[in-house]
This record gives sequence, C-alpha cells and structure tokens, in this order.
Amino acid sequence: MAAAIWVDADACPIVVKDMLIRACERTGIFITFVANQPVRVPAGLPMKAVQVPAGFDVADNYIVQHADVQDLVITQDIPLAAELVKKGVAAVTPRGQFHTKESIGQRLAIRDLMSDLRDAGMVRGGPPPFSQGDRQNFANQLDKWLAQRKR
Repeated sequence: MAAAIWVDADACPIVVKDMLIRACERTGIFITFVANQPVRVPAGLPMKAVQVPAGFDVADNYIVQHADVQDLVITQDIPLAAELVKKGVAAVTPRGQFHTKESIGQRLAIRDLMSDLRDAGMVRGGPPPFSQGDRQNFANQLDKWLAQRKR
C-alpha cells in the first residue's frame, strides 16, 4: 500500500491545509482530513475528508486505527502523536516538529505539567501565534518526508 498523509484537521491551521493541498497537486499523495466537523477539500484531487462523530478522542482514535507505518500524520495533539509513534507511524506538528520515540515521553510530561499549571491558575494562554518560521519549518519537514517516499 502506498504512503498517505493523515491530518488531525480540527485544529490544523488553514495555511498548513493549503500547503498539503499543493503537495497533493504536485505529488499525487493521498491525504485524508479527519475532523468532527465538516472539512471542505477540493474536488479532483486524491484526498478526502472524514467527519467522525463528536466526542472525546473520536478523531484521534480513527487516525490511530487507520494510519499505517509508511504514513505521515499531522497533529498538534501530543497524546495522539504518542500513540502513533508507539505504532511506528511518523507524526509531525503543523509547526514542523517531528515526534520520535526519543522525544515523545518528554513532550507528554511537559504537556501534562503545563496542563496542571493552567488548572492551578499559574499559567495563562497557549502557544505563540503561528509564525512565518513555523510555516517554513512545516514546509521543509513535509518536503523532506515526501522526498524520502520517492526513493
């Protein structure tokens, strides 16, 4: 089976979705956007949108069940990335940060710590706004992953 890209689309920045559509046009790689709300995708390209029922981790569970070891998943969700890494599936954030077996434990611990600090009112806000550098990092990682598939 050929490699494919899966997108945790509920929180995927529009600019990343646009980059993925251009990559699909250029390479023909199949892309599936998974969300619990409707996602519009252009007709005539090898891509689809899957709308899953609303609910905790429903989209994440769908992606874990369907993504395979040769695939790439785009997600900001660290617990989802941990499940994928455990399964041997490549996972990258929309900011271009790959999750690996070596890094995922630390990222989970930091996520949990920040969640606890927010719950205690010690930390406010979320991540910084999506920047031009984030966009470039993602584009570079996507291009690198696609180039490895051509070999």
